[in-house]
Amino acid sequence: MDFNKDTAKKTAELLLQIKAIKLNPQTPFTWASGWKSPIYCDNRITLSYPTVRNFLKEEIAKLVEEKHGKPDVIAGVATGAIAIGILVAQELGVPFVYVRPEPKKHGRQNQIEGHLESGQNVVVIEDLISTGKSSLNAVKALKEAHANVKGMIAIFSYGFEIATDNFKNDNVELTTLSNYEYLLEQALDSKYITSEELLTLEDWRVEPSKWKQNEK
Repeated sequence: MDFNKDTAKKTAELLLQIKAIKLNPQTPFTWASGWKSPIYCDNRITLSYPTVRNFLKEEIAKLVEEKHGKPDVIAGVATGAIAIGILVAQELGVPFVYVRPEPKKHGRQNQIEGHLESGQNVVVIEDLISTGKSSLNAVKALKEAHANVKGMIAIFSYGFEIATDNFKNDNVELTTLSNYEYLLEQALDSKYITSEELLTLEDWRVEPSKWKQNEK
């Protein structure tokens, strides 16, 4: 994946500044999956900062058009990417839909909320890519609705090998504004972390599912 280095580093810097991304190598976070992690990312925090959300909106909209042309529809992945997806759709002047993890249990039992016609070109917006499983689940729902999914744009990716494999296997093009490598580079440059902490953060990425699992 090709990155605009300036955009990737600025994105990382903004996420660090507002603490949408927190780095804590000494006292790791525990993810819902049970993984121990020195990093925690919650990009929904960006919505509370107009300057940051406008930057993300404009950069994602530019990427959408550069990579895929102007789509018929923007689709956000619920729930984290609904708001940023709406902002991008507004910037591009196109309709918006969002995709639930599964169909509703009542009412019309929709999984896709909004108006989507068969054959329309859709670009999917996501806030964060870890394994890619939930993101690709949304793509599957859109394809089952006969949408032409052009690709996916996300704010940030941990860059896990399993995610790369999952997107490749599903033949979905993924582009992100920034990723883990640029985050670490920016964090070191801006003195959010030390050289020693950088080594810990790099070590985590080698085998994140097993990192510090035997420590209490």
